[in-house]
Amino acid sequence: MTSSRRDFIKKTTLAVAGGSLLSSSLFATSASKEILGLQLYCVRDEMKADPLGTLKELAKFGYQHVEHANYVNRKFYGWTAAEFKKILGDLGMTMPSGHTVMGKQHWDDTKKDFTDAWKYTVEDAAYMGQQFVISPWMDAKLRKDYDELLRQMEIFNKSGELCKKSGMKFGYHNHDFEFSEKLNDQTLYDIILSNTDPSLVMQQLDIGNLYNGGVKAIDIVQKYPGRFESLHVKDEIASKEGGHEKFESTILGTGIVPVKEIIDLCRKSGGTVHFIVEQESYQGKTPLQCMKEDYEIMKRWGY
Repeated sequence: MTSSRRDFIKKTTLAVAGGSLLSSSLFATSASKEILGLQLYCVRDEMKADPLGTLKELAKFGYQHVEHANYVNRKFYGWTAAEFKKILGDLGMTMPSGHTVMGKQHWDDTKKDFTDAWKYTVEDAAYMGQQFVISPWMDAKLRKDYDELLRQMEIFNKSGELCKKSGMKFGYHNHDFEFSEKLNDQTLYDIILSNTDPSLVMQQLDIGNLYNGGVKAIDIVQKYPGRFESLHVKDEIASKEGGHEKFESTILGTGIVPVKEIIDLCRKSGGTVHFIVEQESYQGKTPLQCMKEDYEIMKRWGY
């Protein structure tokens, strides 16, 4: 996770605010259900400058599935759900998951219900055919108070119930603080996984971000088998871009993360069906060059 990604998430959250039982089936995922996709944050600048041209390039590389990181005022990258679904469909692509930060503006504590802003988020995700509606951030205030965090986990479960009505799951995506920060002698990640219903709330494990939190993905997968229906497939090297973090992402298979070992384990016992490529730093190459290389590596590995 780069500092620019953190800034992007925070800015997106503000923009949205201003605009409005473990199942055994988790262990029985078949290859036919697996999805190799791309998180569009990888090509954020390209999606801003020429979103249609960028999607066309990704489709040429072979990507058939994308995960969004831009939903503002009921639009994906400036398009309505109907427009974006048609664009993706014309390119032979789908969007089985997406990132929208669940913030304070999405829950009305007086009514004990979600606001229209979150209900629209879920509605538009269902229209797009998403399987997962994923929140990729947690406000710092929630990470300071154990009882507040537990209340937020209740809201996560309620979001799972809302998503279930449309055949989807709510999900959470980690960064690094979930592993380095503790409350009541437990890591935030342990609290999250212990207090969310896996039949309603899935976990998208970013296998690179957690390195900055001082842990290794393979240990987390072994600790919580079957809990990771989606992965952000990412490799890491020592940071070269002058960021505030020790590690930054790089081409798959060239860094310190045993990527293939982890994704093979997740395929076997992690419950994983979505393998979503994410690379946020490029070491002198263009983002599109990196996406092409990452795709070819994943295919060579059998995904």
